[in-house]
Amino acid sequence: MAKIFVKDNEITVISIEGKDYISLTDIAKAKNPADANGVISNWLRNRNTIEYLGIWECLYNPNFKPLEFEGFLNEAGSNTFTINYVYADEADLLNVALFGKTAKKWRDENPNEKGNMRDYATLEQLVVLSNMESINALLIRQELPQSERLVQLNNVAITQMRSLLENKKMKSLK
Repeated sequence: MAKIFVKDNEITVISIEGKDYISLTDIAKAKNPADANGVISNWLRNRNTIEYLGIWECLYNPNFKPLEFEGFLNEAGSNTFTINYVYADEADLLNVALFGKTAKKWRDENPNEKGNMRDYATLEQLVVLSNMESINALLIRQELPQSERLVQLNNVAITQMRSLLENKKMKSLK
């Protein structure tokens, strides 16, 4: 067990199977030594924390069910946030499948551009995106994990983009 010091506070770091984990309890004690549990409880109720945990689960938990998570958030009283989170999460799934990056990554790479990555999409990309939205809705109803949907949607994107770009009639529309 190792220790690191952050602003004169000792924080425990443990390694499990080559991955380092920091102690939230130590961080909470540094903030409020008398009520570390209260600090952690407040942190777990924070909207940004819940959003982070949802994103982490989508990325690293193949059994994660975003719709169940939405139900949990609804019970917590964050209806609008939940709807926005699920929509943004699914929109980014489609963005990654088609464009290879999230909207945030595109914005970070293009800070001087107005609008969003879809505003700069080609006609073919917009057609494929529309198709992918419908296919994703079907895959969600089949309760496929997001990681599996990403693979399938990426395959659809590649196949449809090839088809549209190689189609001579499509070229004449331009």
